[in-house]
Amino acid sequence: MEVTVGVGAGAGVSAEEVLAAVDAVLPAGARVTALATLDVRAAEPGLTGAAAARGWPLTGHPAAVLAAVAVPSPSARVAAAVGTASVAEAAALLGGARLVVPKAVHGRVTVAVAA
Repeated sequence: MEVTVGVGAGAGVSAEEVLAAVDAVLPAGARVTALATLDVRAAEPGLTGAAAARGWPLTGHPAAVLAAVAVPSPSARVAAAVGTASVAEAAALLGGARLVVPKAVHGRVTVAVAA
């Protein structure tokens, strides 16, 4: 199964934190085809480092694009902070048709997986 992993993370998160969060939720046998996140986070060293370590492309989406995606777990706190009620789930869904793992918080990283 090919999947896109949506990632929400604050500034300063490490590549190790991102990879630990992804590994914690990735379904057995899944092949990650991309990491996806908010465009302003796509240049974060932790996200670029995680993507580079595994050879995954990293895609950043504008908040307005993410905000247009219907998600099961919107967050008013995230909306107030970054302009969209979902980063991880919305970013994952832009790369896949259905969520196979809804948003899960692991430390400073939120991840969701869509296939």
